[in-house]
Amino acid sequence: MNILFISQYFWPEEFRGNDVAFGLAAKGHNVSVLTAKPNYPEGSFYPGYNFFGKSTEVKNGVTIHRVPVFPRRSGKSIPLALNYVSFVIFSYWAFLFRLKNKYDVILVQQLSPIFSALPGVWLKRKYDTPMVLWVLDLWPESLTAAGNIKSPTLLSWVEDIVKKVYHYSDHILISSRSFEASIKLKLNRDIPITYFPNWAEDVFTNSVFNYRAKPEFPEGFNILFAGNVGEAQDFEAVLEAAKITRHEAINWIIVGDGRKLPWIRKEIENQKLDNVYLKGRYPIEKIPEFFKAADAMLVSLKNEPIFALTVPAKIQAYMASGKIILGMLNGEGAETIKLANCGYAVNAGDSVGLADQAFKLSLLSFKEREQLEINSREFYRLNYNKRMLLDQLERILLKCNKSN
Repeated sequence: MNILFISQYFWPEEFRGNDVAFGLAAKGHNVSVLTAKPNYPEGSFYPGYNFFGKSTEVKNGVTIHRVPVFPRRSGKSIPLALNYVSFVIFSYWAFLFRLKNKYDVILVQQLSPIFSALPGVWLKRKYDTPMVLWVLDLWPESLTAAGNIKSPTLLSWVEDIVKKVYHYSDHILISSRSFEASIKLKLNRDIPITYFPNWAEDVFTNSVFNYRAKPEFPEGFNILFAGNVGEAQDFEAVLEAAKITRHEAINWIIVGDGRKLPWIRKEIENQKLDNVYLKGRYPIEKIPEFFKAADAMLVSLKNEPIFALTVPAKIQAYMASGKIILGMLNGEGAETIKLANCGYAVNAGDSVGLADQAFKLSLLSFKEREQLEINSREFYRLNYNKRMLLDQLERILLKCNKSN
């Protein structure tokens, strides 16, 4: 098949779409990618890239068509909005002059924002090419929860775009089963909807990974949070749990970066939280070393309806690494931890419950912890294996291909 993969984010940026495009190419398909000049998450162009130049390149047999964008800079509202809008605008020029009627199927990775899926809609309408939409973020729900957007006019406009994108899809993939009800409410026709979850990056599944150096962790029971340090992760409640457990030899370690980090640093100082440690951001190749050194992993989301529908991708990374998971979140993410029997989960915002479960974990015997770790890895193997999921995706794309 000739496949066009559309995503605002692609290699060398670290997203699951990289595995999809490179994996399908490895299966013998001709894969092209429409994406932006890489600038995530640093907010500036990667070395070797700029607004002009290098519009086409080949990586692992995949032809990558890049369009210029305004870098996201600090990630604040105005530069971020310009980043989003510029991708859509310059993708339209790529649609007019660079992308022709040569694809059997279009696969769109729909992260934030929903507008990044519009190039797929344009191609679908012009050439009647089947389009498969992979929904990893619900809009406009995410706009309300994470962006704190309340304007009825703006939300109504965004929802109209969402309905349009869904309407022109021939098959919709969802990363969380809970997405299905919201999507069906926005559809005016029957479209196949298939559960297609995230998987972990290869560095977390490589059993022969060379752990070069064990990170320096404090004495005691070490709970590690890894990933984006933002508003959605409810660090207010996490730090409250840390405050409750500060005399219990329980440490809370944060690896990552994000707009909430300065606030956390200030709170650590103001509240004298000497059991909270900020390790900064590291390349993904280094992260397994932190996982290996931790006793349990933390996943948290705020008490918002949209987050109850979400399974954070870090859960798959934690499970692939065979780690115990401590969760403070609602809905499908919490249910996944409980179903896997790989740790404990409390309701979103329940800092007291989080502290209690952290203490409970710290008292488990070696054998009890080992069993939770085995459960975690086994659940990943049965449900999130990358090869299994890419085989499933290939079957879906082949079925959508009208030339078959």
